[in-house]
Amino acid sequence: MITLIKGGSVVNPHAGTVEKRDLLIEKGKVSRILPKGALGETPSISTTLDASGKMIIPGLVDVHTHLREPGFEHKETIASGAMAAAAGGYCVIACMPNTAPPNDCRSVTEFILDQGKRADKARVYPIAAISKGQKGESLVDFCELASAGAVGVSDDGFPVLNSELMRRALEYAHYCGLTVISHCEDQNLSRGGVMHEGEISTRIGLPGIPGASEDIFVYREISLARLTRCPVHIAHVSTGASVELIRRAKDEGLPVTGETAPHYFTLDHGVLVGYNTRFKVNPPLRTSDDVDQIKKGLSDGVIDMIATDHAPHDSLEKEVEFDKAAFGMIGLQTALPLTLDLVREGIMTLPEAIKKLSSNGAALLGVPGGEIKEGGNADLAIIDTEYEYCFEESDIFSKSMNSPFLGRMLKGRCDLTMVGGKIVYQRDT
Repeated sequence: MITLIKGGSVVNPHAGTVEKRDLLIEKGKVSRILPKGALGETPSISTTLDASGKMIIPGLVDVHTHLREPGFEHKETIASGAMAAAAGGYCVIACMPNTAPPNDCRSVTEFILDQGKRADKARVYPIAAISKGQKGESLVDFCELASAGAVGVSDDGFPVLNSELMRRALEYAHYCGLTVISHCEDQNLSRGGVMHEGEISTRIGLPGIPGASEDIFVYREISLARLTRCPVHIAHVSTGASVELIRRAKDEGLPVTGETAPHYFTLDHGVLVGYNTRFKVNPPLRTSDDVDQIKKGLSDGVIDMIATDHAPHDSLEKEVEFDKAAFGMIGLQTALPLTLDLVREGIMTLPEAIKKLSSNGAALLGVPGGEIKEGGNADLAIIDTEYEYCFEESDIFSKSMNSPFLGRMLKGRCDLTMVGGKIVYQRDT
């Protein structure tokens, strides 16, 4: 069975190019990449996909997704999350361990992998916990979890408060070939807060979370990377000060990487004036100056990747008083169009944006993906960068509807996602 994708422009994030090419897909691989119209006679083409006027990109890679299963299947299942990912152009998602029970042992890791294979949509890779029960008291068996199929470790949702434990985590994970993803939050400063601490929180009477609660732990992780010479990845960067700390660490040659999420370069704390709980997230939405610094960090390469921090919640957890509402928002289907807005602003080129959405994440996790090349897996998406639409609940494949972008006009959409040569999502026309 041979599939021909013709007429599209292939985005190469490594070379920084966008070129009109035709692709032949055979046995789950990209068998040939040819100049447009140069194919000639090829027998046995069973399917032809017309990508004229559209971009063909490497399948997106999300290093930070919450799939909720096991334990919170009413919010999301691995199957529904993998479907939402495919609809957003993602071929790879790495899911965080804050489930019930948490992913701190081989059986949970293997369960997640099995459920991901059964879903047969985006590829699902587990991120295991750093500490047993995510309690921050003792380390899990990293090498056992790595052998079970985990690609990284994190106590995301909970900071590792004990610096000695975090030091040992960096060293042990490096030995086992796992990525450490740090949730940076000083809970002594953030406890009780529900939004960014500043002028808006004072005006509307909500307890705040200062930016320093993030910055302090970013500084600690950088210090531990300097001490151990072991890599650390900073999750969901939200403050300008954190961006500057990571910039200095990179200038020093330290093995530090960082991610942000689309809501941190699209929204600021001013949107909370209406007490809309869909905007409640941790870390919280910061100031317009922080937004500008996040954009600068993306532009100059300080922030390595864009993750979604897709965090589904049901309506009972969101449609309550603001201080009681759950933190988090979904994002797998809006990350691509929101990032394309940065391309239109001139913050990044399209290849640079796709590199942050795809290639860099694959490299961080050490998984296949992030490029379209002859002989490589046919993991790709066809996107229409000019398609404009109003994002509505009917568009959502997640089990949860807690998106702050409902009702917003978006530009850019995934038309088709292919994983291993199989079409796992195709938009209805």
